[in-house]
Amino acid sequence: MGKIVLVTGAARQLGGRFVRRIQRDPGVERVIAVDAVVPAHPLGDAVFVTADIRQPALARILAQHSVDTVVHLDVSGKALGAGGRTTVKETNVIGTMQLLGACQKSPTVQRLVVKSSTSVYGSAPRDPAVFTETTPPKSLPSGGFAKDAVEVEGYVRGFARRRPDVAVCVLRFANILGPEPDSPLADYLSLPVLPTVFGYDPRLQFVHEDDVVDVLEIAAREPRRGTLNSGTFNIAGDGVLLLSQCSRRLGRPTVPLLLPAVTWVGSALRTIGMTDFSPEQIRLLTHGRVVSTVQMRETLGFRPRFTTAETFEEFVRAKGPGLLPPETVGRAIGRLAELPLAGGPARGGTGATHSTDGAR
Repeated sequence: MGKIVLVTGAARQLGGRFVRRIQRDPGVERVIAVDAVVPAHPLGDAVFVTADIRQPALARILAQHSVDTVVHLDVSGKALGAGGRTTVKETNVIGTMQLLGACQKSPTVQRLVVKSSTSVYGSAPRDPAVFTETTPPKSLPSGGFAKDAVEVEGYVRGFARRRPDVAVCVLRFANILGPEPDSPLADYLSLPVLPTVFGYDPRLQFVHEDDVVDVLEIAAREPRRGTLNSGTFNIAGDGVLLLSQCSRRLGRPTVPLLLPAVTWVGSALRTIGMTDFSPEQIRLLTHGRVVSTVQMRETLGFRPRFTTAETFEEFVRAKGPGLLPPETVGRAIGRLAELPLAGGPARGGTGATHSTDGAR
């Protein structure tokens, strides 16, 4: 008898991809795909169960199918369909609480994999150049998806203490990009003109959608000799990109604004539904964030196929040409940086371009 894997968030693009992938694992007997929304994509031979993880039905599903491995992917910064921020928060936090409660009561569950985010570290002026898994944030996220992720991880740690017999793996993903991204940052990068914080050029890391599916499969399996598929791991591609480099490669001009104006623009974009340009995203686009992936390589035994730059190139190809040729955008940004008022690059600017190796 092989593994019986339950996957939440199966209606999302990444959830559907993982459901189809894990079925090909010869050690997996059956996959139970769960979501409150019927997926628009195929799920192969998986058993799809329509269920809202905020409701207590999960305990019955785990017992009915004798699930031994749970992969919790229904933790996201964007609503699926017409749901708003309230629905997202309830699914992220209350849904995770319900799922963990069901897992705690289940005698068959042996492994739990949880999708989290490097946003748990926040973005602050005095942040370290590179975060490790044990680095405490200078200031905890005060709202949005980042706060949800912090709460989710807190509940997962409590579960791990109550069920030490269950192997628990938390994957903190950097910003996920690729040909079919589904995140607030991808929406921001898709704007025809990118509003930026005047005087700042943050360092950003990305992880490719394909690498996300690959590492989820590794985390859901029994560990190979010399590796350990439990604990908390940062997941990101090698290297970093500055926001100015991203805009040049996209061919999208930037509009540098003072921070209060960026906040106002963010509120306006949220109001008209163009993108969730939240305060936490504004902080990321001000101060940036870079994480170490040493534990991902040495302990989890995973090496991404795509670097941060290669991941972004895939995103650029999928988006098509921007308003301006990349070289034109590059010259314009260069001239803006030379203006006396800019005062040179701020936190996340110079010194960031040579920190690629430090993110490993």
